[in-house]
Amino acid sequence: MMYKLIIVDDESKIRLGLEKHYPWAELGFEVVGSFPNGQAALDYLYDHPVDVVLSDVRMPVLLGTELARCIREQGLSPIVVFLSGYADFEYARQGLVHGVRNYILKPVKFDEIVSVFSLIKQELNERCKSKPAEPADTSGGYYDKIIEIVESYVVKQLKNASLEGAAQQVNMSPNYLSKIFKEKTGQNFSDYLFEMKMIKSKEMMADINLKIYHISSAIGYNNPKNFSRAFKQYHGVSPREYR
Repeated sequence: MMYKLIIVDDESKIRLGLEKHYPWAELGFEVVGSFPNGQAALDYLYDHPVDVVLSDVRMPVLLGTELARCIREQGLSPIVVFLSGYADFEYARQGLVHGVRNYILKPVKFDEIVSVFSLIKQELNERCKSKPAEPADTSGGYYDKIIEIVESYVVKQLKNASLEGAAQQVNMSPNYLSKIFKEKTGQNFSDYLFEMKMIKSKEMMADINLKIYHISSAIGYNNPKNFSRAFKQYHGVSPREYR
């Protein structure tokens, strides 16, 4: 079982050293990216699933503490570990506020990296065990499960379904869920929701006892005219013509 790790440090020699001179594969991690500042790392996180962020604290553009805050506020899922040459309690305190898991001082000791990441590996393994239907690879199975939950939510709550509501179901920010949904399905959430509404409305049209305005209301269109335009846009004919 391999988990995805990114390294964030403004000193290129340190980034390269961390990436090349520690037994990440033996610890169960794959270094999928290294970045010179928190903003570059955050941009990557928006588009790629990552399990752990190992980040310096003092960096240009976006501090490590700000990166941790953004990760938490945006509902992103990685575990964050701080790395710093400054034994500053305030940094540690800010890290705890934003959910940072550990604080490693430079110069980094080999045994400390092994100890910290062995514990993180155990935690990630426990997360997987708590999701019995999950394949081991969190970049695939975990997010596939997220999509499955979202799609089930849309089907069950079709009338009132929304991106915000879906995000609440999976404890993610709407923005991050939108990116994950597009990445995994190739389709925007809004387009998927629209498609499900149109498919359901066509099924309901088969029941001639249902009035068009009843069908319109059932899938979340308060204005039957708006429903008719949407139906024709998707199916090529109006509801009345279809019947």
